[in-house]
Amino acid sequence: MNVEQFLSLLETNPQQNLRIVLPDGKVVAPHFHITEVGHVTKNFMDCGGTRRKTESCLLQTWVYSDVDHRLETNKLANILRIAGDVLPALDLPVEIEHEAGVVSQYPVVAGSSDGQTLTLTTDLKHTACLAMELCCAPTATTTATADKQGAKAGVGCSPTSGCC
Repeated sequence: MNVEQFLSLLETNPQQNLRIVLPDGKVVAPHFHITEVGHVTKNFMDCGGTRRKTESCLLQTWVYSDVDHRLETNKLANILRIAGDVLPALDLPVEIEHEAGVVSQYPVVAGSSDGQTLTLTTDLKHTACLAMELCCAPTATTTATADKQGAKAGVGCSPTSGCC
């Protein structure tokens, strides 16, 4: 979900409590705060040597001891509007940053309302090889064959292949 879609969801469901469901089904404590609205840019080079860039809107949650605190949809929409100049575009994907043992970032993938509470559903982020055509990442068939032969992981990679 991008910032524009997220704002629309908030505005379509005014004065509702917010509920954030993490990928494992656990729910962020209802008295959470949004302590940061950030524009995160990651410039990097993949294992094939291609320079890449990703960007997102990161909403940092924080749970404090003020258990009576509730953040409503209209207040979060206003926070996003105030932070507007921090965000260079409305097409940035929205992610929730939450700490539960470790600080993690979760893309917001859906939102639904029961008329009183807007539930935001998050998902996991995953790593991937972005240069499969250059990298020696084995296919499922290669891996199965290698496993049957008792070969070690990485079969097919040579020191000069450019594989990571």
